[in-house]
Amino acid sequence: MYFAGVDLGATNTHVAVADDEGEIVGEDVRPTPRGPTGIAVTEEILDALRTAAGRAGVAPESIAAAGIGSIGPLDLAEGTIEDPANLPDNIGTIPLTGPIGNLIDSDEVHLHNDTNAGVIGERFFSDRNPDDMVYLTISSGIGAGVCVDGNVLDGWDGNAGEVGHMMLDPMGHLTCGCGSDGHWEAYCSGNNIPKYAKFLHEDDPIETDVPLDDPDFSAADVFEHAGSDEFADHVVDQVAHWNAMGVTNVVHAYAPIVIYVGGAVAINNPELTLEPIRERLDDMVFTNIPDVTLTTLGDDVVVKGAVASAMTGGTGDRRRLRT
Repeated sequence: MYFAGVDLGATNTHVAVADDEGEIVGEDVRPTPRGPTGIAVTEEILDALRTAAGRAGVAPESIAAAGIGSIGPLDLAEGTIEDPANLPDNIGTIPLTGPIGNLIDSDEVHLHNDTNAGVIGERFFSDRNPDDMVYLTISSGIGAGVCVDGNVLDGWDGNAGEVGHMMLDPMGHLTCGCGSDGHWEAYCSGNNIPKYAKFLHEDDPIETDVPLDDPDFSAADVFEHAGSDEFADHVVDQVAHWNAMGVTNVVHAYAPIVIYVGGAVAINNPELTLEPIRERLDDMVFTNIPDVTLTTLGDDVVVKGAVASAMTGGTGDRRRLRT
């Protein structure tokens, strides 16, 4: 029996076909189309799925079920993505569950936001997978997949876990990509750390080697200069403060035993992102402090979670494996 997983990101699309042990036997990674419409994204996903199936040596219609971990916002009832924030405005609606179900000839297609697919992946594949856990991504955006009492919290519309849009700064000094002020993501996401660095430098224009005026200035530049540049260290420290506040809110809301952290910012800079969070939680958390650790699945956490969703009817619970 074979299963498919789709990781639809704003930058790349990763499609995998796995066997009944969850081992990936064929995959395809390609850039996510920027248009001209959402149908173009759908067609690219279908082509990637055909390619992954071909590399696995199986026909698409022999795939029993598929899981999808996607950028949002989602419309679970329609099985679509609606006006994704990190793709051009012309994208509009991206049909997913219907076209994929037609290709594999199955009604078993499970759609989740990408962080919920992440927590499903950790729940299924990790050695430590308690019934109360969180997968947190710190990447181009920030979000969380949450499992409470063994239940993954998708929400009625599929959009639970958008913790990056929690209000952390009531003064609202910075505007999030969603258009609202003061959100966690406005300060700490990979896309917004450069804007935050420039904001901090305007307030305190100390000498720095961080290339603030370079058109290609990115979060990676800040982390690369950390340890040798006073201003870079200041930015990293301030980002850590907001991250710890956000994680504290997640802990108080959901009481996880473990928080797995992924996303490019965390995976590429674990000592500068995770360790400062751990150091601050003892002073900030009122309840039990969870273990905060790097994801065990690396960049594949979402696509593996999508595969696990397909294998378990959308839950990640091994007791619900399809046979």
